[in-house]
Amino acid sequence: MNDLPFWHDWVGFAAATLTTASFLPQALLTLRTRDVSGISLGMYGAFTVGVALWLVFGLYLGSWPIIVSNVVTLGLATVILWTKVSVERERRRAAGPRAGGDYS
Repeated sequence: MNDLPFWHDWVGFAAATLTTASFLPQALLTLRTRDVSGISLGMYGAFTVGVALWLVFGLYLGSWPIIVSNVVTLGLATVILWTKVSVERERRRAAGPRAGGDYS
């Protein structure tokens, strides 16, 4: 493989493109429908932090496949996480005060 000095970067970019692209349809669907009922806040929060840490790791290594894919995924994950929090907050607000808890 000495004749292809950057073959590992191409493999990395191919892997990053496929994994990030596979995430895109679900992200777009979530943003379009705002249906976050099937998304666990804890899991998505951990996922988003994990992606941020992968980005830090990629920056440390200077690995463009890791950097680029995690910048894109972090952006999408952050938007979905924000959507989850916003939709849940709106849902709680619309439900009104809990029964027996409104003494105003």
